[in-house]
Amino acid sequence: MTLPEAAPTPTKATAPGTEAAAPGTGTAPGPAAAAPTPAKATAPGTGTAGGWRGRKALLLTLALVATLLLLALVSAGTGAYRIPTADVLASAQHRLGLGGAPLDRVGESVLWNVRLPRVVLALLVGACLGCAGALMQGVFGNPLAEPGVIGISAGAAVGAVAAIGLGLSFFGNWTITVCAFVSGLATVSAVYLLSRNGGKTEVVTLILTGIAVNAFAGALIGLFVFFADSGQVNQITFWQLGSLAQATWPKVLAVLPCAAAGLFIAPLYARRLDLLSLGERPARHLGVDVERLRLALILVVALLTAAAVAVAGVITFVGLLVPHLLRMANGPGHRFLVPGSALAGAVVLVAGDLAARTLAQPAELPLGVLTALIGSPFFFWLLRRTRRKQGGWA
Repeated sequence: MTLPEAAPTPTKATAPGTEAAAPGTGTAPGPAAAAPTPAKATAPGTGTAGGWRGRKALLLTLALVATLLLLALVSAGTGAYRIPTADVLASAQHRLGLGGAPLDRVGESVLWNVRLPRVVLALLVGACLGCAGALMQGVFGNPLAEPGVIGISAGAAVGAVAAIGLGLSFFGNWTITVCAFVSGLATVSAVYLLSRNGGKTEVVTLILTGIAVNAFAGALIGLFVFFADSGQVNQITFWQLGSLAQATWPKVLAVLPCAAAGLFIAPLYARRLDLLSLGERPARHLGVDVERLRLALILVVALLTAAAVAVAGVITFVGLLVPHLLRMANGPGHRFLVPGSALAGAVVLVAGDLAARTLAQPAELPLGVLTALIGSPFFFWLLRRTRRKQGGWA
């Protein structure tokens, strides 16, 4: 009976590296004990490091959610008419039928008609810009990319400025929002079509086309400003600086469908973005249709960015700063980076809007100016860091 048991031993021993993995355990048990070791070694991210990164992503997500809730409560109660946090919670519980108590008439009106629409709009716009920035950096394979690179923000600005300068009112109070949204989508479509050559779109061509479109959009905005009267110039200037001061529930409802659709679709492309980060050729060999992926993601970015710009004006650097900070905190994996950037973008913009309302009371700082003041030094530091790591640009 010993011969049949010993017969498999030579065949298993011929597998290279299996006996050395389990020294001192005997000939037969060695292969069974050593078999999982090579498989685990060839799959980075599935062992201890991958488990730690997953736990870290969960902790970061919980921290972002808790910070966002805290900021929303503080922002809802802070302003010229101060409302204690406990009263904000009590009023919310009363509206939801969970007990609590309503505020006085003025307090209820300020909280539900002024503050909360602004908080919710800041959350949606920040989530759109943060998620769009993560997608742009994944598509271009460059941490310096952001939605304005391919002209979406500038295109949306042209539509809004044209509506203001020409005095259009065919959609009533929604005219500027609709014009900005349609113009943003039309601009990104034009950039994509102009950059195609031979059925393909190269990243460099796309960026250069976006730069040209940005310059052209800037010239159009300058023309509208030149021919506008003083009242229209003030409105155009205020809109270009970016602000949530005109937030209302109708504006929240205007951006909500586009934001919800884009934020739902974006994480579905996380795995393909991870493969694209290996390079276009390896991604194609692994079954990714790079051209279709790029087109789909650019459309999602256009949807998110145009919706945000249409209701809040031009707010820069959120799409650049947020994804890069999360990449530094938890690595480049897009399964966390894409939804995490939406959460972090919401945190940044709710905090930024709170600062814009309170730093210069009773005046209010333009939100786009505040984000640019913070984002510009960060962008310069990022440029220096990238150049130092790469040993120069050549």
